[in-house]
Amino acid sequence: MTSTSRTPVSGGLERMLRRDRMIAIGSLVFVVALSWVYTLSGAGMSMPDGAMTGGGGAQMSDMMMSRGAWDLEYAALMLIMWCVMMVAMMLPSAAPMILLYTALNRKRADGSLWRVAAFGFAYAVAWAGFSILATGAQWALEESALMSPMMETSSAYMGGALLIAAGVWQLTPLKHACLRHCRAPIVFIVQRWREGVGGGFLMGLEHGAFCLGCCWVLMALLFYGGVMNLFWILGLAVYVLLEKTVPAGHFLSRGTGAFLIVWGVWVISA
Repeated sequence: MTSTSRTPVSGGLERMLRRDRMIAIGSLVFVVALSWVYTLSGAGMSMPDGAMTGGGGAQMSDMMMSRGAWDLEYAALMLIMWCVMMVAMMLPSAAPMILLYTALNRKRADGSLWRVAAFGFAYAVAWAGFSILATGAQWALEESALMSPMMETSSAYMGGALLIAAGVWQLTPLKHACLRHCRAPIVFIVQRWREGVGGGFLMGLEHGAFCLGCCWVLMALLFYGGVMNLFWILGLAVYVLLEKTVPAGHFLSRGTGAFLIVWGVWVISA
């Protein structure tokens, strides 16, 4: 006669898994919500009403943002803005990987949540590297008068080139190799498992690198639509989440690539 009741050990493990999952979800929600609040509040900059949505009436002809001259202090503010904005936009799409890592961390290791924290922090560090490059690019573009006060490109040729570049990248094998990784978290975790907090950090950094390879050109489209344009920020964040989670993600990526190329050609020719 077999027993279908759970043993005390398996019941205890399930309780710990549920607890770890709730802690991980709560932490993710808190960090993402805090990042969105900071981003939507203007990221520490003084902006007129409607600036983040492209509105503002007559104010659109004036300085849309009270920007300072580029120096190290202002560059630091822009870097913080980019880092927080990348966390707000990208961390939701990394949530399935982090939650799966949390569960396997309890089953395969000692269950220390510090390892999970190190994984998530390393993912943010990877996007901080992109944020440094984006801040430098913004500095160069504004100093060259290639960006408007709304922090969007003022050159149709540059805007079209950004759209075409993003579209071409969406069709490359490297893009889809990175996308396959992001869409199959279990394969990455099983094949690249490392022990300890340091191992969790390295795994998070590696996952962040794959995610960068998948999405960095899409994030560069913020220079076209507006670095602080709410519609572009939300739209890109939702698109990245769909591309990584819906069953037809690879087809969505290719279709979007073709659309961006056509759009870019139209922008340049118009």
